[in-house]
Amino acid sequence: MQPGRPTTKIAQAYADRVEVRGRDLTGDLMGRLGFTEYLHLLLTGREPTEDQRFFLDLLLVAIAEHGMMPSNVAARMTLAAAPESLQGAVAAGILGAGSVILGAAEECARLLERGGDPMNIARSIHEAGGKVPGFGHPVHTPVDPRAERILELSDERGVSGPHVDLARGLREAVAEVWGKPLTMNVAMPSAAVMLDLGFPSAAVKAVPILARTAGLLAHLAEERDQPLGFDLAAAAEEAVLYDPQ
Repeated sequence: MQPGRPTTKIAQAYADRVEVRGRDLTGDLMGRLGFTEYLHLLLTGREPTEDQRFFLDLLLVAIAEHGMMPSNVAARMTLAAAPESLQGAVAAGILGAGSVILGAAEECARLLERGGDPMNIARSIHEAGGKVPGFGHPVHTPVDPRAERILELSDERGVSGPHVDLARGLREAVAEVWGKPLTMNVAMPSAAVMLDLGFPSAAVKAVPILARTAGLLAHLAEERDQPLGFDLAAAAEEAVLYDPQ
């Protein structure tokens, strides 16, 4: 390595081989690693433990699909308008990944990493007029079944640690501070179990983005066979009142 020269530790293509994270792609990785294991290697530079592989796979399955959400609607409408641009339609769906949909797990991870007393955390956020990330859901009530399953399996496999404990503490604190129970959605336990398994917080948002890409591709395959994009656009136009004043 030359001092001062920009470097990457991920991969390099040579005339006769491809090297990924110091491993030969065709001579070692292909046929040995599954995609979930390969994703872990790409993100962290290490092959996963069995628990890391299990929960990474679990979260990808949990988050990939959730019905006609804004990301899927945006993707379908984009493909309807530009049927030659599958990649553009996928991008349209992913570009909406933020603090409300898909990106909340990253906020949860940052909150959990800071740590602290759950009641103090909830009170300080409430007094500032904010919302605790990972709580509330427009459909799932009183619980998000995906979140409960993650916590259940985390306990069963003995990987629940301080971040999962803090997530559970926040659920009780949020209910007390807000004066009512709020649904812990899938973002909070996803972030908690990933942190307890040693994933870097920077990798937390990568999981829902990759997972939802799979769901988007399914919606777009269906869109080509059973178009809905223009129907969705028409429904939006009908639902919105035009008022020039």
